[in-house]
Amino acid sequence: MKFAPEYGELALTFDDVLLAPGYSEVLPAEVNLHTRLAGDLHLNIPVMSAAMDTVTEAAMAIGLARLGGIGIIHRNLTPEEQAEEVDKVKRSESGMIVDPLT
Repeated sequence: MKFAPEYGELALTFDDVLLAPGYSEVLPAEVNLHTRLAGDLHLNIPVMSAAMDTVTEAAMAIGLARLGGIGIIHRNLTPEEQAEEVDKVKRSESGMIVDPLT
């Protein structure tokens, strides 16, 4: 896998890193997790869900989007069902579904 030059050649997964709790001089409000995913697409947290049918549909994608991440809708749906899930995510604003189905 080739990475953008500004990120170097190193890539890590959760299995490669151990985060140990401890005292820090850095305040949570000072931490910046802003990440460029591709082109002009930026995430506020570096979290992307798995595109698996047991993991990501509209509810997970909405939750991640509200936190600053991204959810990838799985492919085990018909194209129409996928479009419907994406539409649910795009219509979700501030904890409310805009134009809900009645």
